[in-house]
Amino acid sequence: MIEIGEDGRSWLLSGPTSSYALRLTDLDELLHLHWGPRITLADAESLAALPGPPYRPFESRLDGREEYPVEGGPRFVRPALSVRTRERRGTEWRFGAYEADGDELRLRFADDGLGITLHYRMRGDVVERWVTLANEGPSLELLRADSATWTLPERDGWRLSQLHGRWAAESRLARSPLTYGEKVIGSRRGHTGHQHLPWVALDSGASEESGEVYACALGWSGSWRICVAQLPDARVQISGGAGYDDSGLLRLEPGESFTTPVFAGLWSDGGFGAASRTWHAYQRAFVIPDADQDRPVLFNSWEATHFDISEERQRELARRAAEMGVELFVVDDGWFGARTSDRAGLGDWTPNPDRFPQGLKPLADDVHALGMQFGIWVEPEMVNPDSELYRAHPDWVQFQPGRTRTEFRNQLVLNLARPDVQEYLWEQLDSLLSSAPIDYVKWDFNRCFTDAGWPGEPYPQKLWVEHVEALYGLLDRLRAEHPGVAFESCSGGGGRIDLGVMARTDQVWTSDNTDPLDRLAIQHGFSQIHPARIMAAWVTDSPNAQLNGRISSLRFRFVSAMAGVLGVGGDLADWSEAELVEAREWVDLYKEIRPVVQRGDLYRLRPPEGGLSAVQYVHGDETVVLALLQAQRHGEPVAPLRLRGLDPSAAYECRETGEVHRGAVLLHHGLRTGLRGDFDAAVIRLCRM
Repeated sequence: MIEIGEDGRSWLLSGPTSSYALRLTDLDELLHLHWGPRITLADAESLAALPGPPYRPFESRLDGREEYPVEGGPRFVRPALSVRTRERRGTEWRFGAYEADGDELRLRFADDGLGITLHYRMRGDVVERWVTLANEGPSLELLRADSATWTLPERDGWRLSQLHGRWAAESRLARSPLTYGEKVIGSRRGHTGHQHLPWVALDSGASEESGEVYACALGWSGSWRICVAQLPDARVQISGGAGYDDSGLLRLEPGESFTTPVFAGLWSDGGFGAASRTWHAYQRAFVIPDADQDRPVLFNSWEATHFDISEERQRELARRAAEMGVELFVVDDGWFGARTSDRAGLGDWTPNPDRFPQGLKPLADDVHALGMQFGIWVEPEMVNPDSELYRAHPDWVQFQPGRTRTEFRNQLVLNLARPDVQEYLWEQLDSLLSSAPIDYVKWDFNRCFTDAGWPGEPYPQKLWVEHVEALYGLLDRLRAEHPGVAFESCSGGGGRIDLGVMARTDQVWTSDNTDPLDRLAIQHGFSQIHPARIMAAWVTDSPNAQLNGRISSLRFRFVSAMAGVLGVGGDLADWSEAELVEAREWVDLYKEIRPVVQRGDLYRLRPPEGGLSAVQYVHGDETVVLALLQAQRHGEPVAPLRLRGLDPSAAYECRETGEVHRGAVLLHHGLRTGLRGDFDAAVIRLCRM
C-alpha cells in the first residue's frame, strides 16, 4: 500500500507488519523518516514536522538523514550517486514529479539533462529499491550509482551480521559489534564471489526468536559493494550497488540510460528466524522462477567419472540412478569438444565425436526411457586457449594489450559485453538445446576477472556492468525459447549466488564442499537469506576424497543433504547393493517430505556448533525435523528440541514413534529413533491430527 500526503511531498509504503516513509522538503531535499513497525500517514507527517538536528560546526545537517545522498553540496557521507561531465562532477538535482503506479512509487529528479528516478516497491514486508538514470544532455560518466542507501533508527548499539568465506567454505555466518567508521564488503572479481554474499543484517540485541532485525540484500551477479557506516552522530546507513570502487561504471551518451539492480531490505521484530522466513517467502513469491514446483532429485556424474566420460559409462550410471529413484540425470564436464581434461575444449559446445558419435540425443532418450530427466554441464562465459573458438577469435576474451593473459584452470574469460560474443553463445546454446531433449543446464563460472580489458573500446570499464547484463539477457532469451529447461547457477560452488541470478535460475550450487559435516555450517549461513527450495545439496562418496578424507555414514550424508534440493554425486558403480538399497529408502523418504522442505517455513532449532544441530520445516499441517548429532559424550545430557511454528492448541502425531504431542512440542533427544554416537542423524515427521 502506498499513501501520499496532501501536499504530495510525503510518501508512506506499508506491508503486513512494517512501513517505510520519506519526505521531500521545500528545498527539494529528500529525507528518510521511518523504517520499522507499521505506522499511519499521520504518524509519518508528525515525524516530518519534527525539528532537524542542531547546527554543529564541520557537520552537515543532511548527513545521516538523506534518503539517497548524491555527490555535491553540503554532504560528507559516502555518496550513492557520483556523476562526472567534461565540465564538472557532482549532482545538484531538483524534484520533478512522483508517480504511484500500482505497488510501485517513482520519484523523479533532474540535473542538467540527467533524469534520476528513485523506485520503491513493497512486496510483503520487503522493500525493493532501485534507480534509473536517463541522460538527455551531453555525454557523462557514472562513477558510482548505488541502488539505495538505507537509514536505520537510532539505537544504543548495533551488531553486524554478514556471510563470508572462500571456495569450499562459503556462507559462514559472522556477527560483530558495529563500530564508528565504514565496514565494506563486496567483490572486485567480476562475479558475486565466494568471499561474501551480498547481504547484511543489523540488530541491537536480537536472538533467533525475538528482537528487531534490519537486513538488506543486493540482486547483482557481478562486482558489487555494500558499505555499512556508523556516522559521527551514531546514525547508521547502508549503501550498496553494482561495482566495487568509484573508478567508473558506465558512460551515458545522449538518449542512453542505466537501471541499477534491486537492493532489497526488510525489518522484522521476530528475530533472525522471522527475518529469514520473510526473505524466503519473498524469494519464493517474487524472485525464483516456478518456485511452486518442487525440484527433482538429481544425480550428477562429475565425482563418478571426472573427465573420463563415455556414453556407455553414463548409461550404466543412469541405470543405477534410476533404480535409486533419481528423477534427473546430469552429465557434467567432459562431454564436448576436445574436453578430455581442463586444458582444452571450453568454447566448443558440440558433443565430442569420439564419446558421443551420434550426439547427446541417444543418451538423453535412454535417460528419458528410464523415467528421468536429462541435464548437462556448460561454462559458456569461458574459453580454453586450446579450443577452436579461441584459435578463431583470440580477440573475444578480456585482455589488456601488451600484457600477459592470465589463466586460471587453463581458461580465459570471454568478453560477454561484445555483441558478437553474445550472438555466438546464443547460437551455440540454442542449437545445443534444440539438438536433444535436454531438461536441465548446470551453468558454471570457474574463474574471476583479472585482465578486464577491451582493446579498441573507448570506454572499456563498461564491460564490468555489460558482461552481467549480457549474461542476464542470454539466460532470459534461452528460458523464453526453451521454457521446459531448468537452469542451475554454479561458480566453483557458491561463487555466484544473489537475488539477480536467482531470478533467472531454478536452483544454485551452494558449495563444491559436499562433506556432510562441513555443509551444516554452510547451509546454516545460506539459510539466513535464501530458502531450501533453491539450495542444491549432494550425497557423495565416503571417505570424502575431494576435500578432507572424512568418513561418514550414508544416513548422516543423506539427512544433511535433505535440508535442501537433494542430489547424489557419488560413484554408484562402487556402492554396494546394501548401500544402493538404503539410498533408495532415503530418496523415497525425501520425496515424501520434499514439499515441506522446499516450500515450508524454516526454523533453526539448534545451530551447527556443538553436539546436536537441528532444523525444522513447517508447511500446512506437516512438520519435518532434520536432526544431526555430530558427537556425544557418554552420560552427557542433550536438551530436548522445542519445535516452533505449530498451533499450540492442536495435537500432532509423530510418524516415527506414533507419539501424540500438543503444539508446544518438546522432542527429546532422538525421539527413540536410535540417534546416538558420532555422526548420526534422524528425520522426524509430525502431522496435525
